[in-house]
Amino acid sequence: MFITFEGSEGSGKSTQQAQLAEFLAEHGYPVLATREPGGTPIGEQVRAILWDNTAMHPRAEILLFQASRAQLVEQLIRPHLDQGGVVLCDRYADSTVAYQGYGYQLVDLQVLRSIVSFATGGLAPDLTLLLEVDVEEGLRRRASGGEWNRLDAYELAFYQRVRQGYHQMALDEPARWVIIDAGRPPQIVQQAIRAVVLERLQQKQRA
Repeated sequence: MFITFEGSEGSGKSTQQAQLAEFLAEHGYPVLATREPGGTPIGEQVRAILWDNTAMHPRAEILLFQASRAQLVEQLIRPHLDQGGVVLCDRYADSTVAYQGYGYQLVDLQVLRSIVSFATGGLAPDLTLLLEVDVEEGLRRRASGGEWNRLDAYELAFYQRVRQGYHQMALDEPARWVIIDAGRPPQIVQQAIRAVVLERLQQKQRA
């Protein structure tokens, strides 16, 4: 089963993913936790390029994200899924649509989705958890800790468009997306995530 974590800055994706991975492993699930961009040696090199270059053109940014993603899918994600494992990914293809699509508003969404589909080989998540937090609160959280990068420094309107994009995608594919209120205490958020994931895993086992 392929599960992705999405959301705006400061929504707690990385923390919640790590806790879920530990929980699933303790319950006997063969789990792989990874992240985007990165996850592989090549992907981590691409991540450094993306985060360190402030003059990058949006089209170059889009293609670099896809290069990292293509390597991650073929090297780690698809092989683990083929073996019957559970994959947890901190961001995936929907981040590109949200940030480089809805956020920048410079690239046609259908063109962008075609590029993303090529990079992923058509591999889509079984479940996407959208960690929802107020945009301004998320940016305050982000500024107080974590890995800050140039994508964290855009104007507020950019992040509001990203949030709107995520909600539109969730409306378009309600069977795949589950919105989690990430403004609550982290332990409550984790309980909600575990409940959703365990239910989906059980459904998959019964199918």
